[in-house]
Amino acid sequence: MSLNNNQLYEGKGQSGKELPDQSALIDTVNPKNYIAEQGLCDAINVALALGQPLIVTGEPGTGKTVLASSIAHEYSLPDPLEFHTKTTSTAKDLFYQYDALRRFQDSQISKKTLNTEDYLTFQPLGISILLTNPSSHYDKYLPEKYQNIKRPTRTVILIDEIDKAPRDLPNDVLIEIERMQFTIQETGKTIIADRKYRPIIVLTSNSEKNLPDAFLRRCIFYHIPFPSQDQLFDIVKNRFKDDSSLSHKYSDKSIKAAISHFEDIRKLNLKKKPATAEFLAWLSMLNILGLNPEQLTQKIASSYTVLAKTQEDLDTMIRFLKNNSNT
Repeated sequence: MSLNNNQLYEGKGQSGKELPDQSALIDTVNPKNYIAEQGLCDAINVALALGQPLIVTGEPGTGKTVLASSIAHEYSLPDPLEFHTKTTSTAKDLFYQYDALRRFQDSQISKKTLNTEDYLTFQPLGISILLTNPSSHYDKYLPEKYQNIKRPTRTVILIDEIDKAPRDLPNDVLIEIERMQFTIQETGKTIIADRKYRPIIVLTSNSEKNLPDAFLRRCIFYHIPFPSQDQLFDIVKNRFKDDSSLSHKYSDKSIKAAISHFEDIRKLNLKKKPATAEFLAWLSMLNILGLNPEQLTQKIASSYTVLAKTQEDLDTMIRFLKNNSNT
């Protein structure tokens, strides 16, 4: 697919333009398209065998977040339960949240006795523990999307950007995971998991700050390296295998030329180096614009906004292209 003149934004005050077809966009989160290199597979298998959390680091865009979906997909488990860590997160936040403010407001206008449980919202670890129990007694606690899941079941939990959390949180989380139970403080009710259905924990870190040593000793660690040329080629072929417009238009030689040019860009003195996710989006954009990566013309500069995240980096890429373009 290529953009026609009636789809290109021109900024001239005209009306009646046709929006591009969004089906041209690649699916970057589909676990069926995920390729894990052997070292990562080995780390996952060690974590599964020992029942320990897996913590993965790597450049943004190297597939850390999608990994949890890939594991769930391969073992036919429910979609991962995701917790996005904040600087204010506590271990309790991973189990449930209690809306005390809403309960107080309702108490001011209601003459009825309020049920505390109506103000609870269960979070990934709490939902995971609920799903280890076969009893329908817990249906009322589960979000609707999980009520029809066959139970008991194991689940995959993604705790994203654990390095953003307060320093005590990582250790507190592991203690709670090992106990496999939690108490709702507002009601005094304790919910206990069946340990046979222990959740699979995947934690990601961008290495923004050092994690506690005690925490790291209790996890399986793996750093996802940036893919080699051969790995990038395999990733492209796998991600675009269902996109006939790209697979027919781009030969293996063209894809390898794009990889080579992309690696040259990564070698530049950039503030934020583009990663795998940006490369796939860039290759898709080249196809949409009808540009051939074997021909380094100045027209390719129009696609660099996919790769650059600062004006300085964009200027650096354009200068590089100007010095190395075919025309």
